[in-house]
Amino acid sequence: MKKLFQRVVKLFTDRRAWVRQVTVTGIAASTAWLLGDLLLHHGGVVSAIICSLSIRISLYKSVREGFGQIVGTAIGAGVALLSIWIFHYSFFAIGATVVLCSVVARGLHLGEVASVNVPVTALIVIGPGLSESTAFNRLMSTLIGAAVAIVFSYFVHAKTPAGRTLDQMKSLAERSAKLLAQMSEGVAAGYTQEQAGKWLAQGRRLIEEIPAARSQAQEAKAHARWFPNAEQEYAEELFTREVAVEHIIFQVRTIARTLFDATVDGGLPQSINRPIANAISAASYALTMKAENMESNAAHGYDAEELRIAGQTLAEQLLAESETTDHEQLGRAMSLITTIERIADSLDESSPALTFVATPDEPSSNKVLKVSPIEQTTRLSKRIAYPFKKIFKRG
Repeated sequence: MKKLFQRVVKLFTDRRAWVRQVTVTGIAASTAWLLGDLLLHHGGVVSAIICSLSIRISLYKSVREGFGQIVGTAIGAGVALLSIWIFHYSFFAIGATVVLCSVVARGLHLGEVASVNVPVTALIVIGPGLSESTAFNRLMSTLIGAAVAIVFSYFVHAKTPAGRTLDQMKSLAERSAKLLAQMSEGVAAGYTQEQAGKWLAQGRRLIEEIPAARSQAQEAKAHARWFPNAEQEYAEELFTREVAVEHIIFQVRTIARTLFDATVDGGLPQSINRPIANAISAASYALTMKAENMESNAAHGYDAEELRIAGQTLAEQLLAESETTDHEQLGRAMSLITTIERIADSLDESSPALTFVATPDEPSSNKVLKVSPIEQTTRLSKRIAYPFKKIFKRG
């Protein structure tokens, strides 16, 4: 019985971050219900629902989704009232409400979050006993729920957005270094196509985690812009370092792909296996050191000169074996030199690709409004004014 109890407790202690999120979400929903009932007549249920929908793992994302809830509810309330006025309570009213909400959300270029919220909140508003006062009551309940979610989302995580960005960067760097170490050991021992396939699969999994890391770094930047105790310059620096980690991950995947392709044509010659293993091992060690110092200033000014020397050594050793090595396999091995050089440039953040090329903002699909209200208004005013301009020009 004691062992069973310890196992149950361990399930929760091993998932402290998740427990914290669930606990804060529960308290937030309860608070929204209490405030909704205190301030409005039967407003607690709607407030609790909206709060549960809005609260997320960070303050910035809750603000965005809370805004999406507000926009969605405002649209949904109007569409719901219009549908009920035309069709009354019927099969057609529900269908028309969902269709019209989707059309309006598309027309306003709302992002995925708000586009989903529009029909959901419309159906909440369209519930039994709908009238103008009831719709207003539910709209105010939504505002209360979103506001409570924004306040409580600050306590969902123990760390700031910048701290979470560092954690993700460190985790990705450590896993990339571990994969490089595995490839180095495998190449030195004489690896198989099955091993190379596993390395390539691990590299692809690392690539799949880049969007989450990028989103977290962008969140840190946005948080620093408007939150008083956040350092905007530090957040910008973190974003650049995160992009550098992205570049490293792509190069790690490239090494795994190169080693896999080599096995398809019979594998790398034994004479160049050891030099390649040493160079990959140097990259693993350099990345490990970078990860260990990720939270200090040393990570920003990291010196990758030893890794560059390892790449130059590999080039010299491959040239020495060029006459006795298959040219196709030699070409693959030589490509690893460029890859290692790029890893070194990303480690010390000296790559022109980092300093001279602006990294795109998050995709519009992740934003509440794909097109800014100012841009939408400008476009609309131009369309309205265009026919009148033509008329006056003719006159």
